[in-house]
Amino acid sequence: MRYAAYALLPAELVLVVCLVAGVRVPTPVLAVAEAAVALLLTVEAVAFLRLRRRGLSARAALERLVPEPVLRLVGHELRLLASLARWVARRPHGAGPGTTAFPHARDQAALMYGFAFVCVVETVGMSYLLADWPAVHAVVLVLDVYTVLFVLGLHAASATRPHLLTGDALRVRQAAHVDLRIPLERIAAVRHESLFSHEKAEGELNLAVGSQTSLTLELTAPVPAPRLFGAPRPVHTVRLHADDARALVRALRGALDPATRARTAPSPVQDPPSSA
Repeated sequence: MRYAAYALLPAELVLVVCLVAGVRVPTPVLAVAEAAVALLLTVEAVAFLRLRRRGLSARAALERLVPEPVLRLVGHELRLLASLARWVARRPHGAGPGTTAFPHARDQAALMYGFAFVCVVETVGMSYLLADWPAVHAVVLVLDVYTVLFVLGLHAASATRPHLLTGDALRVRQAAHVDLRIPLERIAAVRHESLFSHEKAEGELNLAVGSQTSLTLELTAPVPAPRLFGAPRPVHTVRLHADDARALVRALRGALDPATRARTAPSPVQDPPSSA
């Protein structure tokens, strides 16, 4: 069934492009294509219901029917749209009793608003240039509007998904694609340091905001860092950014156990030697 979807969906996309471009597609070809799509959706729906009756959850059933990269991409887009609603309603994701939130989106706001403004200008310009081609204008307008929503959604996801500190873990997040839970017992060292250049290295995760990180975590054991595509990769060093990095450092040191807190505490100031 998956192979049929892999073959049918690109063919459907080619037909849509041909129709938008004004290419005449024979009616029998269109009828066969639409019938094939309807048949595929029907078979998928029946298979989904059968899997649900076997006791599988909705997510598990979807994972059996839909390729994992597609599920991840669709889930990411849905999280962006949900973040827009949360942003408007001022409802952070995951915050609750016993949880301390540390925002991290402030330093990227100007850049993201600038991108959104450029996209709006491009949308208006393309609408004017394509006014004489209604079909092309409609397609480009939809893509342009979605691009504006996508850019705003990226910032909304960062604004509504702060880092979260609980009694046993630090939840590190970036936009809608990174959500990493780090148990406190795995944090060996935490320090405040501002870095503006990050070279890729094995076992390191750099979650820069506005091209900078302000906090570095050294771990006693690797934790699996999720990726939008591909399997999670183990990391032992995590660099992240917070609007108030010093407050996050203080909160982390206060939450760590005494042994770890002793390792991360600053070195005591040595008294000058007394003169004889």
